[in-house]
Amino acid sequence: MRVVVAEDLYLLRDGMVRLIEAFGHQVVATAATGPETLDALRTWRPDVSVIDVRMPPSQSDEGLRAALTARSEMPGLPVLILSQHVEQLYARELLADGSGGVGYLLKESVFDAEGFIGALERVAGGGTAMDPAVIAKLLSGGSRNRGLERLTEREHSVLALMAEGLSNQAIGRRVFLSESTIGKYTTSLFGKLGITDDDDTNRRVRAVLTYLNRS
Repeated sequence: MRVVVAEDLYLLRDGMVRLIEAFGHQVVATAATGPETLDALRTWRPDVSVIDVRMPPSQSDEGLRAALTARSEMPGLPVLILSQHVEQLYARELLADGSGGVGYLLKESVFDAEGFIGALERVAGGGTAMDPAVIAKLLSGGSRNRGLERLTEREHSVLALMAEGLSNQAIGRRVFLSESTIGKYTTSLFGKLGITDDDDTNRRVRAVLTYLNRS
C-alpha cells in the first residue's frame, strides 16, 4: 500500500511514517504544508493518504482543502483525515461525492497502532473510518432526508456503528445481538435508503455516506 503522510508537526509526521512502514506499507511522500500536500497527491496518486486539517501557510483548513481539490481531480482518491478539529462544512463536502474511500479520525481518539492501521487499510479499500465524535458533530444540525427518517431507532444505531467502520460481527458485539440479527437490520436499512447494489461493501459505504450527508 502506497501512502502519503501530510502533517506539519515533524515528530508526529515522522512517527506516522515509522508506524506505517513497520506494518509493511510504503510511505511514498510526506508533506508539511497545504500546497505540498496537493502536489504530493497529484504526483503520486497514492493508495491512501493521511492528512491533517490545519496546516501552513494559513494554519486553518489547508490540508482538508487540499484533499478536496485532489478528490475533485481524482474521484475516489482514498483520504483519511487525522486532526484535532472537526471542520463541519468541508468534512461534509469531503463525503458528498459518494465514492467512498474516506475517513475522519480525531488524534485524541487513536489509542493503538493496530486500530489506526486498520482504519487506514479500510479507507484504502474504499471503505469508511469515522470517529464517533466526528459523526456526532456532523449530525448536530439540520434535518435528515426522507430515507433516514424511515429508519427505526435500532437501525439508526446500527448505521451509526457502521459509520465507525465496524463489521456486522463487531456491531453485534457492541449492541449484544447476533451477527445474523445485525444482518437483517442492515438489509432493512439498505432497502429503506434505496440502496440495492449487490456489492455489500459498496452498499455499506453508500449507506454511511447517506447518513453523514443529510440534505
